[in-house]
Amino acid sequence: MTRSTLSNRSIWQVVYPVLISLLMENLIGMTDTAFMGRVGEVELGAAALGGVFYLVFFMVAFGFSLGAQILIGRRNGEGKFRDIGVLFQQGVFFLLGVAAVMFLFATLFSGRILQRVIDSPEVCRATEQYIHWRVYGFFFAFVSLMFRAFYVGITKTKILTLNSLVMVLSNVGLNYVLVFGKLGFPALGIAGAAMGSSIAEAISALFFGLYTYFKVDWKRYRLFHFIGFSCPLLGHMLGVSIWTMLQSFTSVAVWFVFFVVIEHLGERSLAVSNIVRNVSALAFLVLQSFASTASSLVSNLMGAGRSDQVWYTCRRIIHLCYGLILPLMAFMLLFPSVLLRIYTDAPDLMAASVASMRIMASSYLIATPALIMFNTVSGTGNTRSAMWMEFAALIIYVVFVGYVAVVQRADVAICWFSEHVYATCVLVFSYVYLKKASWQSKKI
Repeated sequence: MTRSTLSNRSIWQVVYPVLISLLMENLIGMTDTAFMGRVGEVELGAAALGGVFYLVFFMVAFGFSLGAQILIGRRNGEGKFRDIGVLFQQGVFFLLGVAAVMFLFATLFSGRILQRVIDSPEVCRATEQYIHWRVYGFFFAFVSLMFRAFYVGITKTKILTLNSLVMVLSNVGLNYVLVFGKLGFPALGIAGAAMGSSIAEAISALFFGLYTYFKVDWKRYRLFHFIGFSCPLLGHMLGVSIWTMLQSFTSVAVWFVFFVVIEHLGERSLAVSNIVRNVSALAFLVLQSFASTASSLVSNLMGAGRSDQVWYTCRRIIHLCYGLILPLMAFMLLFPSVLLRIYTDAPDLMAASVASMRIMASSYLIATPALIMFNTVSGTGNTRSAMWMEFAALIIYVVFVGYVAVVQRADVAICWFSEHVYATCVLVFSYVYLKKASWQSKKI
């Protein structure tokens, strides 16, 4: 991989399938929100809390898959293709075990946890209903994560688009039938939304498996050449992945804290925050797709002995990402009501959401270089350093949220300035690391 191959086009060929797949995958939560916005404010707020609660567990598995993706990318860059299948298998075995543990924990203890942190009995009851059915998706979503790590790691990402399209269309259809009670099914409301999402993830995992078996040269990677569970190999994978697991878990756990704090400001503030979170999803997914691509390309560069190209690649990806982020920012700032109507038809709720939405949108000016640089750090293989950067940024984030929301009881819009605080911290930490640290010869 030479500098000349890292043109805008070559980067975009990796980015756009990742972008489409992330967009489609996140449409699961966005679909639930859009349907709940037609059911009621209590259900809308409960879907936010339930969705973030689910994400807290999901991101542990996502963090492991990021570490696996980095290792797969490094082996792909080194040309050690047969080692990739072994990494994939160990990842699937491990994540299925994690899914079983998380399912039991969530089933046994989620009710107690929610009752302690949520003020409104109605919101708490609806959130419990959502989580009860949503956690079945762990088993299927975690397997899909390893397929995604495989395809992004080898930079063959086109399948992600097709798989995500299948999943989101399944979710929309299932939500329509189960939430409102169509085709002879009872109207299940928020429980129906959770059921639909879990079934859609099962369809996604099945599609990944069938496509890989029939359309991919899996013998080249030994994907289905089962060798059994290997503790030493898993230990090596965890040496990289444990830091991305902790980082991912902590970042979303803090996000859950944010929503719990907002819930104490009132059901209206919680509904506003859920809408704003979903409106911001498109811009975030654009950014996340470029950041994920940065991690994969940097890992491949390091494996190929091209560490001198890392900074060049990082800067080029930032420039390309701004090309999409800035127009999205402008649209959100100038025409907020167009996007808000997707999630609610209540004029007073729309009006209450405008200020928070505009503050959130402006944070992407800082978040774009911050997240891409941060994933570049992870792509070099030094996931431990990335985790400590994340921890430091999140501590500052929590202090800020606690002060403005709990101490000052500020308007929900002011609370959304926490995104600026977090992004600034990540940007500074990542830049200093890439400029000052000795990462060029990192081995994994």
